[in-house]
Amino acid sequence: MIELLATAESFEQAKHLIDCGVDTIYIGEEAYGLRLPYSFSREEQRAVIAYAHAHGRKVTVAVNAILHNEQIKTVPSYLTFLKENGVDRISVGDTGLIQLMKQPDYYIPFIYDAETIVTNHRQVDFWAKFGAVGAVAAREVPFEELQMMAKASLPIEVLVYGATCIHQSKRKLMRNYFNFIEKSEDVSRQRDLFLSEPKGDDTHYSIYEDCNGTHIFANNELNLLPYLGQLAAVNLTTWKLDGLYCSGESFVSIAKLFVEAREAIKAGLWSEALGAQLDRALRRFHPAKRGLDTGFFLLKPDQVK
Repeated sequence: MIELLATAESFEQAKHLIDCGVDTIYIGEEAYGLRLPYSFSREEQRAVIAYAHAHGRKVTVAVNAILHNEQIKTVPSYLTFLKENGVDRISVGDTGLIQLMKQPDYYIPFIYDAETIVTNHRQVDFWAKFGAVGAVAAREVPFEELQMMAKASLPIEVLVYGATCIHQSKRKLMRNYFNFIEKSEDVSRQRDLFLSEPKGDDTHYSIYEDCNGTHIFANNELNLLPYLGQLAAVNLTTWKLDGLYCSGESFVSIAKLFVEAREAIKAGLWSEALGAQLDRALRRFHPAKRGLDTGFFLLKPDQVK
């Protein structure tokens, strides 16, 4: 069974994504979730969960931040809120939170999301013993190794569209820099700042800062739409769409293309020609100033440095 997850930047967009066929909406609030298109209030989270459930869909809430002592103190009340409102799953990367959820009052089925370190099926099977119901594959794992991860006892989530974070620091690196040069600047994602390597005019590493620190992204967004048939063939069928840098109706239109691809695969109608056709359509909706590529997907394992 293919599951299509998508981030949402508002309650209205979440409704549109559900209405167009997305199976699971991925939301959260900035204090506990990393790199979200929007920080949902508690009331908004409650509304998204209710709408999704009314339409037979699910909601995963991001609780995957690096939790320091202050956050660990406050997270039990957040878990209680999520349980009371029937959230289906949360994404978790901090083992302190997993330890806390050993208490039945706080346990919620969780997706293990530890970013770059989820690279083999034995690690996934280990976390299954602690209540995980799925895991997020590291973005740096090429297809050849993803096939081996598919041996895991849990579903493996693969990013099929969206931005790839290549570095996060809890430190306020941008604010520290601007303080050093004695300038006051907006360092939010909306500012659309980027880094460029010396003598590398084609590099464009998006960067922003929020309460979880500094986040830096790969040059291009990931797009695996033409390769969905290959993923389905090896039982890698949990696909995530991340709209961090693609907003509004454009992201919903891209989600519709992935829904169309999913339905074609389920019906046995998938072909390279259809994949190429949908890929051309996707590029019309993708932000013109942001590139697209396949990331690490097509690399040989020994090419990953």
